[in-house]
Amino acid sequence: MESQLLFLSDLNFNLEVWKRELKFQESEMDYFEEKLEHVAMRNLGKDVMIQLEGFQNKIIREREVMGQLRHRLRMKKREIAQAKFQNNEEVKFPEKQVTLKEEMKTFVRMHYDLKEDMMDFFLKYL
Repeated sequence: MESQLLFLSDLNFNLEVWKRELKFQESEMDYFEEKLEHVAMRNLGKDVMIQLEGFQNKIIREREVMGQLRHRLRMKKREIAQAKFQNNEEVKFPEKQVTLKEEMKTFVRMHYDLKEDMMDFFLKYL
């Protein structure tokens, strides 16, 4: 039973780290949106505005994915709390955890790719 509690606390730790990661990335997107507004105010032409709109669309999509991941994290926390409450030794967390872990890895990788593209854009136009 003690090893299960350690295992559940490890899962809880991962969930908290991922939750913080999403919060940080959300604040980055707020900052990048401000910078996009600065570029938009400069009226740099149609090509720049098309790129800017593309970044805005990607930010909107990224925020949607963040919301979905936050929801999954909350559901996972509920599962953990329920397992602790029920003292359930037969919880099947590993498979589900790996899936969520892979989704977070993919999201973080895509976020940083977008971030790099936006930073290059800002170097050009700010």
